[in-house]
Amino acid sequence: MDRGMPGSTSRGRLTVDVRHEGESAVVTPDGELDHHTAELLREPLERSVDDGYSRLVVDCSRLEFCDSTGLNVLLGARLKAEAAGGGVHLAAMQPVVARVFEITGANAVFTVHEDLASALRHPSGASPQPDA
Repeated sequence: MDRGMPGSTSRGRLTVDVRHEGESAVVTPDGELDHHTAELLREPLERSVDDGYSRLVVDCSRLEFCDSTGLNVLLGARLKAEAAGGGVHLAAMQPVVARVFEITGANAVFTVHEDLASALRHPSGASPQPDA
């Protein structure tokens, strides 16, 4: 990937696509998010906030696995986005990924949506309540 956004990058088991929808950066990880691939997600999330997109929507529909390192990347992005006046919205989590968030309690600190469309409709200033 060149250093411009939007775009995509890949490292074996994970591809990350980035696009902009209004005030949101939509980041779509595809594959396995773990300590080997976490930097591929961290970089575009941080760059999006640096570029003025503090509302991050992570489309998890193609995320097949997430370990504690991946969870920490998302938690770090949440802190950075909130410091910039935004937040992180998670959309369309697969059951295996949702389970990691449930077990750790991390689902309580993110705004979680059933699908990408509802995440994009969710106003940035609204209270973080799950759609489901």
